Amino acid sequence: MTDPHYSLFPDHDSRTAADHALTERLGVSRRLMPSRDVVPAGPSGEWLRELRNMKFDRPRELAGLTEWVIDGLETGTVQVTHPGYLGLFNPAPTFASECADRIASSFNPQVCVHSHAPAAVEIELHVIREVARRVGMPDGSGGHFTSGGSEANLTAVLCALQAACPAYGDDGVCAFARAPRVYVSEESHLAWLKIAHAGGIGRNAVRLIQTDGRGRMDPDALAEAIATDISSGRMPVMIAATAGTTNAGMVDPLTRCGELAREHGMWFHVDAAWGGALIASDTGGALKGIERADSITIDAHKWFATTMGAGMFLTSRPDVAAQVFRVDASYMPRSDTAKDFFVNSSQWSRRFVGLRLFLALAAAGWTGYAGHVERAIRLADRLARRLQRDGWSLANDSPMAVACLVPPEGHEAVPSYVDAVRRDGRFWVSTAVLEGKAVLRACITNGRTSERDIDTLVHTLKAVAPSIGAHRRNPT
Repeated sequence: MTDPHYSLFPDHDSRTAADHALTERLGVSRRLMPSRDVVPAGPSGEWLRELRNMKFDRPRELAGLTEWVIDGLETGTVQVTHPGYLGLFNPAPTFASECADRIASSFNPQVCVHSHAPAAVEIELHVIREVARRVGMPDGSGGHFTSGGSEANLTAVLCALQAACPAYGDDGVCAFARAPRVYVSEESHLAWLKIAHAGGIGRNAVRLIQTDGRGRMDPDALAEAIATDISSGRMPVMIAATAGTTNAGMVDPLTRCGELAREHGMWFHVDAAWGGALIASDTGGALKGIERADSITIDAHKWFATTMGAGMFLTSRPDVAAQVFRVDASYMPRSDTAKDFFVNSSQWSRRFVGLRLFLALAAAGWTGYAGHVERAIRLADRLARRLQRDGWSLANDSPMAVACLVPPEGHEAVPSYVDAVRRDGRFWVSTAVLEGKAVLRACITNGRTSERDIDTLVHTLKAVAPSIGAHRRNPT
């Protein structure tokens, strides 16, 4: 029988052998990935029965367990690392970020306090400073890594509330004489509603601003909404512009949003969870105005292609974040408070996630990431141009690597095309709604997606067109 303690803490030789075996097995999975369907059939009935029968009542061999888990993931998840996955921004991660996870797991530093993990904390602070500098934020800007965009955006709301009403930190929303308002576009990521709930201001505090017919926040509608709220006794506290809407990759008018925020004494936040990677490229001009934000969200696990769970919160006003998260715990070792993340962010126990972006940026440089971003944009443009020759139309004019496409048969035919592509198995695309109409959304999320893949998708869409047209003419 397996020794339970040995299973948890094997000796050096056994661990090394198991590590090599796992590396080899994952290599086989990666090598075979392109030949498999993007959407597998799902875990087998046998696999699910084994899972339900696993009561953790006896030790099992780790080698067999790892093989069992890999089998389940190969057959039971959408393969987001497949070059044919052209879906939501779940990237194939860079090898550097995978190496970072192995290093972080091995040393397992607690990154909440500088004195406990000074090397790790200094690496994360360095990355935050360099990204903020690349954005164009002023000297003295700061921030921290987060679990993702939602945590970073929640941090922005808390900072906005604190800046608008200093008593909020102690008394909560009751400290406001007038009900606070947060402004986002109708095309924004609607995690904002959950964030308002979590922040204690309630979902109705989020005002959804209509778009301009092209998926971007309408600045005139925003100005009118602010004026209406002020006249009706509400307190505008934050404008959250989006740089890279989920559906279509559109960028709100950042400069004008920033001007309105300053005019009314509001916090200006930019959710650039996806689009923030444009700072690596000359195409970063699409983000003009982002440098004037009070805070910015960027997800390293989107277009920077690190492994999952690596967001960033950047702010030109780190003193406000320190007010939000201030706490004094006698058992915590203290050194330089400005470098102690547990008093400058919401997390206490913190994984060393910043190493993922550090290693990737250090290995490739901004130049390498510029190539990564520009290559993806070229592939999305290639897809749009090829399909436009066949009568498709492009519904978005995004600076990012996403094409929202409408077939010759019209918006109503989009779900049929999406279903046909997924049944084919080689690609995953999605149906999105842009300005109230269905579009086929194809987004380049994988650094290994090639021109050949794009051309194969075009041929696939051509091949299924006759059957879709026939079905629409004779639906019975």
